[in-house]
Amino acid sequence: MNDTVRDNAAHRRFELERNGHIAFANYERRGSDLVIRHVEAAIPLRGTGAAGELMKGVAEIARSEGLKITPLCGYAWAWIKRHKEYRDLLN
Repeated sequence: MNDTVRDNAAHRRFELERNGHIAFANYERRGSDLVIRHVEAAIPLRGTGAAGELMKGVAEIARSEGLKITPLCGYAWAWIKRHKEYRDLLN
């Protein structure tokens, strides 16, 4: 099991692998802005918290790189709104 969020730059997405399944967030980098276009978890991961862990990893990466997040995906937007400790990352 690998619960580390990784940046798959070749596919422009962040990935979290769990038990051989992937949750991912498609993104686009625009200067100091990280645009999250879509978040999805493989069917076996849905309801397990994997997408939330993925978003936490994405937020931590954005913070460490000094980026702001523009969530175009409804899930990403709702996740950031629910986690006040990451609201400062909203663009």
